[in-house]
Amino acid sequence: MAACTLVSAWGPLRPGVPGLCRRRPSRGLWAHARRLPEPAGSGRSVAAVSGPGASGTDRYCLELLRKRDYEGYLCSLLLPAESRSSAFALRAFNVELAQVKDSVSEKTIGLMRMQFWKKTVDDVYCDSPPHQPVAIELWKAVKRHNLTKRWLMKIIDEREKNLDDKAYRNIQELENYAENTQSSLLYLTLEILGIKDLHADHAASHIGKAQGIVTCLRATPYHGSRRRVFLPMDICMLHGVSQEDFLRKSQDKNVRDVVYDMASQAHLHLKHARSFHKSVPVKAFPAFLQTHAGS
Repeated sequence: MAACTLVSAWGPLRPGVPGLCRRRPSRGLWAHARRLPEPAGSGRSVAAVSGPGASGTDRYCLELLRKRDYEGYLCSLLLPAESRSSAFALRAFNVELAQVKDSVSEKTIGLMRMQFWKKTVDDVYCDSPPHQPVAIELWKAVKRHNLTKRWLMKIIDEREKNLDDKAYRNIQELENYAENTQSSLLYLTLEILGIKDLHADHAASHIGKAQGIVTCLRATPYHGSRRRVFLPMDICMLHGVSQEDFLRKSQDKNVRDVVYDMASQAHLHLKHARSFHKSVPVKAFPAFLQTHAGS
């Protein structure tokens, strides 16, 4: 079933589902992954991963990822050495933006933080980043890889619009949010890897949308604990499901049908992405590691 396939591809439920990267990574990569520190690992392990020449700002980004985006942390560790620190910076930037919504009590404060990051990106491209660890590492990444400013701004703008705490009106609205956040992040990761390829961009677009849909699904229990529901209203209405049904953690068939429909849509995007796997350069595959479950 599509729902099962999708959750296993993105969540920790079970391995064995093929992702976009049908060619299995080398034994060395997965052996390295099995030796990675756990989320509760010590600061010493983070320092070891950073390397003896790592700066304090680099370690800050790595530690932020390890705590807040562990899947992204693991996948970044498997990137080529010359791309790793830039990937840490990019994903740390994304984490900083993502946690604004849950860390502020008023929308106005959230807007102020988003404005800080807009100005920070402007300053980064003027070679005058503020003395903030993520900003400094992002500046290094921009200088090293000539990253496209438009994608960074799209992530901020979309996160800013999402401060409203409203459910998505339809699945297309959720996909648009995912395109401007998750897909933009993948476009930038491809740039870090030195990839400029139309097929890779198409795959990244579909993978980002799939990831956004599944992230929305996976976050439903957490949001429900805070009495919030963000699932698309059109799918909920189609199956006669109310927000209260999710807040009560109902297991009724119509609730499961909502989850299945959303997972199926995400799975469709994964299928589209996989259709490009023969055309996408092999060097681009590391950007899509989060879609791959080892066999």
